[in-house]
Amino acid sequence: MKRVAILLMLFCFFSFDGFAQEKTKKELKQEKELQKQKEIEALINSKNFVFDAEKAYPQGTRMLNLDYNTYFIKFTSENVVCDLPFFGRAFNVGYGSDGGIKFEGKPENIKVEQKGKKYLIKTTVKGTNDVYDLLFTIFYDGGTSVSINSNNRASISYDGRIRAPKERETKK
Repeated sequence: MKRVAILLMLFCFFSFDGFAQEKTKKELKQEKELQKQKEIEALINSKNFVFDAEKAYPQGTRMLNLDYNTYFIKFTSENVVCDLPFFGRAFNVGYGSDGGIKFEGKPENIKVEQKGKKYLIKTTVKGTNDVYDLLFTIFYDGGTSVSINSNNRASISYDGRIRAPKERETKK
């Protein structure tokens, strides 16, 4: 009888220890998600981040995977630099241009709002040859969708992630 009682106590001891570790793993995951959410929120509040495009969604056609870390939007409250590919219908594009969406300018009418578990950032940027309306939809995990509307091209959307700018990117 003593052996059964000892085995039962050992079984209970190891079972409770396993439950405690499982709870710790869940808590660690929640803490990590909360920390990521705070980092993303800080980037949005500072209005200083880089969007790295991973996928393009041209109007009326299929999704296209993009080269990783090649196409971007550097966003600050003072300046926006955009270098993204364009696939779709262009109405008025300069002769000899590469066809991508490349511009630099000061964002105007920046509006930031929180809706559920995402942030929306709307702004307008005047480039040298066109006016661009940007809509960033940023989720708590850093996943981001950007829609770009302009006067000279059909609208296009991109999926990717936002991150803090690297030190060498802020000096440019």
